[in-house]
Order: sequence, then C-alpha cells, then structure tokens
Amino acid sequence: MTGRVVLVVGASSGIGLATAVAFSFRGDAVVLVSRSGEALDAAEKACRAVGVAPVDVIVDDIGDPGGAGRIVGKTIDRHGRIDVVVHSATVMGYGTAEGMPPDVFTSVVDTAVHGTLHLAQAVLPVLRRQRSGVFIGVNSLLGSITVPQMGAYSTAKWGQRALLRTLQQETRDEPGVHVCIVSPGSINTPIYDQAANYTGHAARPPVPVLSPERVAAAIVRLADRPRRNVSVPVGPANPFIIAGFRFLPGLYDLLAGPLFRLAALTRKTVSATQGNVFGPHPAVEGTHGRWPVKR
Repeated sequence: MTGRVVLVVGASSGIGLATAVAFSFRGDAVVLVSRSGEALDAAEKACRAVGVAPVDVIVDDIGDPGGAGRIVGKTIDRHGRIDVVVHSATVMGYGTAEGMPPDVFTSVVDTAVHGTLHLAQAVLPVLRRQRSGVFIGVNSLLGSITVPQMGAYSTAKWGQRALLRTLQQETRDEPGVHVCIVSPGSINTPIYDQAANYTGHAARPPVPVLSPERVAAAIVRLADRPRRNVSVPVGPANPFIIAGFRFLPGLYDLLAGPLFRLAALTRKTVSATQGNVFGPHPAVEGTHGRWPVKR
C-alpha cells in the first residue's frame, strides 16, 4: 500500500490500461486520462475491481495544446500532488512515407512528440515544486530503429525519445525528479487493429509477442526505483534488433522489408483507413489484442 498519486495518460487501452490496473492493485490512487470517455468507464471499473484507493477519470486529449494543463490542474485540485506520471498515449500508422496522407503522418508524430512536450511542460514544474516525482514515457523499439512502411511511427518515437532524453539531462539539477523511458517491442494490445493503415493488408505484431502486463510491471518497477539515464527495454529480441540496425546497416536494410511484410502484415486485405488517428474507437479498446502471447 504505497499511497502514491499516479497520473496515467492513455489509460483506456493497452499498456496504459494494464499500468493503471497494476498501480491500483498496489494501493495507489490513479487518475485515468484518455480522449475516449466510453472506454475510460471500463478502465475505471477494472481499477476499482483490484484496489481500494481512489480512481478518478479525466476525459481530455493530450494532443490539444491546452489539454495537459487542464489534466494536471484537475489532478492537483483533487489530490494536491502528483507522484508518478505515465505517458502512454499514442496512435500508429502503417504505410510508406510517400503514400501516407500528410495529415495522418503529422498527427501520428504530433501525438507522440507534442503530446509528450505538452505534458512535460505542465507537470515537471509540479514535480520540481514537490522536489520529487517520476515521469515515465512509454516509447518503443521503433524509437531506436526504422522499418519500411512504419515511417510515421518511427519518426514519432525517435522524436519522442530525443525529447525524453533531453528532459533527463535537463532535470539533473533536481535529484528527486526522474524521467524514465520504457521501450516495448511487440505487445498484445489493440493498437494494431486501431492503427491507420495504407498498406492494403491487415497488421499484426511481429513475434515474439509479450503481454501488456509485462510492460506495466516494468513501469511499476521504475516508479519504485527510478533510473534517470537508462532506457528500459521490454522484449527479449530488442537488443539484437537494435544492434543489427546500428552495426550491420547494409544487411539490416536488405532484410527489413521482406521480414516486415512476413512478420507484421497478414494476408488479409483491408481498405485504407485513418484508424483512430483523429478520434477514438471505443469498441476496439481494451487491455489485450487478439494475438498469442509468449509466456
């Protein structure tokens, strides 16, 4: 029973929802944030089912420049402090850089980069005044590599990682304030069915696929024992993929396209879609996707 106040942005689905439930189970008060009010109702029930601490819900969009200020202000009004911030809100897009509509590409990037910036600018002054707090950004394996037909998401996550690393450097003057990065690989969440898709084929997570609870456990560990300048990868294959990208670029580029088509796209044909880039799809939100998980 730790009694912390934990703000989870992107709490209605996937990693964010699994993380909110994990903190609730630990006895922390959680504030759930998403642009999807309908999905947040289910998330609130899931948190209340495992914990006795308060659960609050804020429906807002971190992509709105004013959203972060409203979110942080309401959390302070209700609880008086913020101990942990988890930023997991993201949208994803499949398609070539040439073929993806510019507004879709831009929105995927904005959600990750500007969403992180807005939240950091709103909440880090609070953590500085408290002289304590942990800001955890959920990044991605694709924040360290690129693959064909995922240029929007890679651009988003590279930009987000650069911002988070800068925030780590810029908060060194406040020893009690920590900025941490979690970098999942393939996780069994609904994001693959929610993503914008201009490839002509349905998407899937490449194997090995891990559970969102595994990422949530890593996030809880970071909240307990923050590591300032260390990115925490989640996924057994991540280090090997990153090493190939960095040290064997010719071979990596030769294999990346065929392996992506084999591992990340299915044979099922689909029409072009904006997915949930411009608005939530509550019907397909939840903790888990529909993919087999490696135990």
